[in-house]
Amino acid sequence: MSNGKYYLTTPIYYVNAAPHIGHAYTTIAAEAIARFKRMQGFDVVLTTGTDEHGTKVERAARAQGKRPGEFADIISNEFRTEWQKLSLQIDRFQRTTAPNHAKLVNALFNACNENGHIYKGTYTGLYAVVSESFVNDAKPGDIDPETGKPYEEVTEENYFFKLSEFTEPLLKFYEANPDFIQPEIRRNEVLAFVKQGLSDLSITRTSIKWGIPVEADPSHVFYVWFDALTAYISAVEGEGRWPADLHLIGKEILRFHAVYWPAFLMAAGWALPKKIFAHGWLLFENDKMSKSRGNIVRPSPIEQVMGVDALRYFLLREIVFGQDGSFSYDALVGRYNSDLANGLGNLASRTLNMVQQYRGGATPARCDDVDFRVEADETAAAVWEAYDRFDFSRALERVWSLIGRLDKLIVEYAPWKLAKSDDPESKERLDRILYSALAGLHIICRLIEPVLPHSASLIWQQLGNAGPISPGLPRWGTFDLPKHIGEISAVFPRVDLKPAIQKMQDLEELEKNRQAALLGKKPEPAAASAEGLISIDDFAKVDLRVGEVKSAEVVKGADKLLHLKVDIGEGEPRSIVAGIALAYKPEQLIGRKVVIVANLQPRKLRGLTSQGMIVAAATDGGLPVLAGFHEEIPAGSRLK
Repeated sequence: MSNGKYYLTTPIYYVNAAPHIGHAYTTIAAEAIARFKRMQGFDVVLTTGTDEHGTKVERAARAQGKRPGEFADIISNEFRTEWQKLSLQIDRFQRTTAPNHAKLVNALFNACNENGHIYKGTYTGLYAVVSESFVNDAKPGDIDPETGKPYEEVTEENYFFKLSEFTEPLLKFYEANPDFIQPEIRRNEVLAFVKQGLSDLSITRTSIKWGIPVEADPSHVFYVWFDALTAYISAVEGEGRWPADLHLIGKEILRFHAVYWPAFLMAAGWALPKKIFAHGWLLFENDKMSKSRGNIVRPSPIEQVMGVDALRYFLLREIVFGQDGSFSYDALVGRYNSDLANGLGNLASRTLNMVQQYRGGATPARCDDVDFRVEADETAAAVWEAYDRFDFSRALERVWSLIGRLDKLIVEYAPWKLAKSDDPESKERLDRILYSALAGLHIICRLIEPVLPHSASLIWQQLGNAGPISPGLPRWGTFDLPKHIGEISAVFPRVDLKPAIQKMQDLEELEKNRQAALLGKKPEPAAASAEGLISIDDFAKVDLRVGEVKSAEVVKGADKLLHLKVDIGEGEPRSIVAGIALAYKPEQLIGRKVVIVANLQPRKLRGLTSQGMIVAAATDGGLPVLAGFHEEIPAGSRLK
């Protein structure tokens, strides 16, 4: 039975750079909320998408030698593909370059204009490129902390939105709707900002062309926030979904969502969203992740090594939602081994194996431990309530307390001892603990499904269930256990810390190279500039030799390194360590002619001395392709 519609959104992500784990954090949290709401019986739609207009996109595209539309297509596809890799259930993916979106943005503008809330004017001010906004309190020469360069002075004709008229209406709205902005600390920030008084807001540009034209005045294009925010409506236009029940965002864009967006909607006479929740930043090495800082972590390498549920669990268990939190590979692997492998995975494995060993896989008749039954029901209610507050960390903490309690109960009952006895009381006690453990796992699966959907489903099937995980608040005695368990397999095998981290870092490097190749800058015309060119004398300093690979083997503990012995005509083969193991197997290289840089300073890699560098090309996929020859040429020959 449906509880009605529930519509939630992530930010419409800006396409000036490819997605990283910070984007994944928001989207995973939103998808977990969507799953929970479906468990509650709601008809849910989750929207995400890409914000593709504005100065930053123009400049990023130009820097890569691409047209803005071409650049936006590439990055937007990276976001869509990333969510597919992470197995996220996205219902609507809206691009701000979609035709229906442009029409709706103009409809919002026209409604605001007809109601007297827009005027044309000229503005001169200092402009922050990263945030795409004028900085009212900046002085000439002030440095933009995001770019390290002075703010740019810009003068242009704009259409302005009369934001100043909405100071009191917004404050009255916040007072009447105290849960509109969450958590409380963010609500207080917005109240303090609005109480200072609001200034009118520029909502169009004439200095750029990459944007949605104003139909009534095509020399203007819409400013990115008036454009992007409207995507929340255009994504579900005609579906009867608006207003949104929840906008889930990062705290850095709170002002745009909690001040500008409701003011636009008030001015147009359109419905306002019901709630805005601003979570904290995901920090790496105690700093916010960003392209400009160069400390990006991408989610795909983590998913490939640890699995998507490990990433979901870490982000939503480790970090109190709404506060800043830290990411590290060490903490990720530690959480996986302690909570998932040793905790849930071990409980599921030992329970199912005991049922198989002591009862031939048959589920005992209902006979449970009364105290544990009460605790399981209390835990379920507490977890449900925590999910409703988006308190994922607390919800998971309660689930893992139940896992610990069930583990302790198994030790107290000692079924391995009871199974050896023919005493009827021992048999009854054995059935009681096995039934309690199986029923407990059924409840646990339903409680963790929003956060660990794939692992919960695997355990659910091993418990003998043929269909999907049952929705609704799990209560003891409201469900029947399958008569027989399913096939048993490990859900969370333990991983070794250092090899797992090394593999994630290696894959991170490959992913970075792939994205760089994807956005590769087009070559500059030869006559345009001599900057970066070398002379023939410089080139002559590089000693390039033909080498023949005599032996090759994998470097222990390094997935992408091979140790080669290469004959370059010196009698004794050179020792060379090359990062080509993901592209070539050792046996493929024996006898192959390659190009070697022979006059590099030797260096140590993984305890091995590398006496040169093998020459390879980088492909779009990030894998190396070795340089070679069509004709036969002796080892040691110099390239000229």
